[in-house]
Amino acid sequence: MGLSIKAAKLIPILIRLGFKIIRQVGSHVHLEHVVDKTKKVTVPMHNKDLAIKALKSILKQAGISTKDFLKILIRE
Repeated sequence: MGLSIKAAKLIPILIRLGFKIIRQVGSHVHLEHVVDKTKKVTVPMHNKDLAIKALKSILKQAGISTKDFLKILIRE
């Protein structure tokens, strides 16, 4: 997956997928799924692209496959 994305673009996508921001601690935004409270993710809000490893971890925690995420991203 050779993809680069900034947190500022990822967070609105997560919100559209049913997540809401529950708090921000420093440069990290914590989100929780509105229906499934067990799905929680933390997104680092730095002014650079997310590392691939971090992005994959966030998608895994959110229960979103890489394939589905790429489909959503293409529609943006």
